[in-house]
Amino acid sequence: MSLVSLVFLAFAMSTDAFAAAIGKGSSLHKPRLTEALRTGLIFGAIEAITPLVGWLIGQAASRFVVEWDHWVAFTLLLLLGLHMIHVGLQPDSEGEEKPSRHSFWLLAVTAFATSIDALAVGFSLAFVEVNIFVAALAIGLATTLMVTIGTMLGRVLGAVIGKRAEILGGVVLILVGSTILYEHLAGA
Repeated sequence: MSLVSLVFLAFAMSTDAFAAAIGKGSSLHKPRLTEALRTGLIFGAIEAITPLVGWLIGQAASRFVVEWDHWVAFTLLLLLGLHMIHVGLQPDSEGEEKPSRHSFWLLAVTAFATSIDALAVGFSLAFVEVNIFVAALAIGLATTLMVTIGTMLGRVLGAVIGKRAEILGGVVLILVGSTILYEHLAGA
């Protein structure tokens, strides 16, 4: 996987967390940088761990699918991307009560929920030539940065940007999957 693809992947993986952070930030009264950084670090750590777990699962399965690994990676990223686009196009639910303060556990559960796709991406990365530790670190750092910014922007931007970020992340995942497939087929 090229460096450009890795950077796009890292930021694509952080878009759903960014969207969630905008929502979390919008529910706080004038969020401070320390709260935003705390939120970013929680999300970033969880988002960095989940692709490692997925990669380990993928490594165990890789010997069974080595002949069509590029198709597995492409299909998983395509499905994840389409799911993110679908979620981004859904209307927001009305009447949700927003918390006045975010506990560690609420942030951790939200971060885990937004990192399920990183688990699947980690699984798909087991089938391509990539250093999973560099990829996980890049995903974690991008998520930390995006969530910190999203929390600070949340009060101003609200949910309008959040949905668009989810759609953009889905498109980027599809492009990364297509690039993996193209690079493999062009090299064959």
